Formats: sequence, C-alpha cells, structure tokens
Amino acid sequence: MEPRELRLRPPSIRDVADRAGVSYQTVSRMLNAHPGIRADTERRIRAAIDELGYRPNRAARALVTARSRMIGVLLTARPLHGPFSSFLAIVDAVRERGYSVTTTPDAGDDPADLVHALEELLAHGVEGIVAIAPQDRAREAVRLSGAPVPVLTLQGVPGELNDFGFDQHEGAVLATRHLLDLGHRRIAHLAGPVGWGEAEQRQRGYERAMLERGLEPRVLSSDWTPDGGMAVGRRLLSDERPTAVFAANDEMAVGLLAAAHDLGLAVPDDLSVVGFDDVPFARYLRPALTTVRQDFGDLGRRAIALLIDEIEGMVPDAPPPAVPSSLVVRDSTGQVTI
Repeated sequence: MEPRELRLRPPSIRDVADRAGVSYQTVSRMLNAHPGIRADTERRIRAAIDELGYRPNRAARALVTARSRMIGVLLTARPLHGPFSSFLAIVDAVRERGYSVTTTPDAGDDPADLVHALEELLAHGVEGIVAIAPQDRAREAVRLSGAPVPVLTLQGVPGELNDFGFDQHEGAVLATRHLLDLGHRRIAHLAGPVGWGEAEQRQRGYERAMLERGLEPRVLSSDWTPDGGMAVGRRLLSDERPTAVFAANDEMAVGLLAAAHDLGLAVPDDLSVVGFDDVPFARYLRPALTTVRQDFGDLGRRAIALLIDEIEGMVPDAPPPAVPSSLVVRDSTGQVTI
C-alpha cells in the first residue's frame, strides 16, 4: 500500500504529464512559455491542469530563481558497486559544472522513507534531484512524490519518464552472445533480485540472445551478493550442470566461482563464467573475470548535463539514448569442451 503522503499529496506536474500523455519536461516548457509547443499539445496540457486542479508551486519557482546551484542526490542502494559508483560519478560531474551536492543517508526503498528523504533535500534548497533508485518501488515513490524541481532517476527500465542509465539489455546480449560464439549451448543466467530494473533488463537481454539461437533459457535469481551467488551457484552446478553461466553482476560471479571450485570444476575448462559491472578487482581474480564494463564517469557527466540543462531551461525534444556498455574478455571464458 502506498503511504498516506503519496495518496493525499496535491497533483504534481508529473500527474499533469501523465494525464496529457506528454513528458513532464513538455509541461514545464508550456508553463514557462517556451516556444515550440504545438497548439494541440498545449490544449491537452491545459485540459489536464483543469481536470486535476493543478497549481504550480510558486515557492519552488522562487527557490529556483534564487539559484542555490545545489543538486540533491538520493541514493537507495549504497553498498552495491553499481549504484555507489554512479553516486561518485554524479558528484564529480556536478562539481565540474560549478554546482554543489547535498545528499541524504541511505533511504532504502520504503516509499515513506523516500518521501521523507526527498523532503530533506528540498529543505536544503536544491534546484534539481538525481535519484539513484534501481529498485522498482523506489522509482515509483520518487515519481509519485510530486517534487517541485526537476528530478532524474538512474538505473531504471526503458520507457520510464525521466529515467537515464546504461543500456543493460544490450550489455546482457553482448555477454550471452560471447558465450554462444564460443560454442556453448547450455548457458544459465544467475539473475539479480525481482523488483530491480537492472536485473530485469539483464535477464531480458540474456533471454533474447538465447531465443535467437533457438535455445531454452534457464534462470535462477539471487541477491547481488557473493554469498547469494555461491548458494545459488551450488544448486545450479549440481543439477543438469550448464557449460557456461552469465551472472548479472560481478559479486555474484565471485560466489559462483567459489562454488565451482568447491565442486572440483575448473574455470574455464569445465565452466565458463561472465559477470557484469567490471568491478575493480575483477581483473585480479584467478582466472580473471570476463565481464561487461560500464563507464560510470560517462554516465555521471551525461546525466548531470541533462539535469542542469533542464534547470537552466534547455529541455531536449527527445529522450537521450542510454549509455552503451562494452564486453571485456578475460580468462574465465573459453571454447566449450564438453
């Protein structure tokens, strides 16, 4: 159930956008009399405003006019490599643009906690917010919060309004095709937890690559951790053992490698393993881990450019493309031998 704060809040600019069938950036441009808004689009927006009883937040507009030059960062998954690396990249990119950063402690993914965290950021006078919110329920809470400043969410799924991030789907396709091109046909996927956009997109990329070759996908989910990867890996490798596994992140791949070692399997002779993220220690593992690399510095610069451009009135007409990933081939993958 959504918390009371979300159910009873006044209508937001995002509600208007949803009702009118446009992006919230388009609503913002119309409210601020930007040129280039088509007449039929303006009519739909004004009708949605009337239906919902939306009233622009004058206090928020005054706040933006005062130019605090401060960006708020909301982080909901601090211990994990991907979200925390995104956070560090965002901080660097914000400072490069001459803005400052304020953040909140790890808010988790509880909607009520997220509303409170967003209110804390707004109380600091931020001009925009980056929400590093890979969990589905966290992104939904941010979307429903009605924050009166521009908000950009990272690590979501394609098609979500105001979302930006890596092309998780294509990265997973790269990883799976690499194993297929090495001759593997019994390829399993060690997926991330349900309710995470990244996990969903990586699983879909794996499934697409398998189905393209007429092969049956096999998916087991874990919790992103080495412990989880080891526990699920033991089950995976003990029953109808695959010749290769694509793990949805490097931490789970580490646990899988440990499980393979305990079962007397040699990597890559008996089992090929691919991870995702290219964590700093991946190349120091033995065997060094083949994985999908994500350029978090590039992500930070692109995301902050989008957000600050919007703050400064330069809203793009089309959503930006996702940041591409690349495959890094090391020693944990090889030609199928069984």
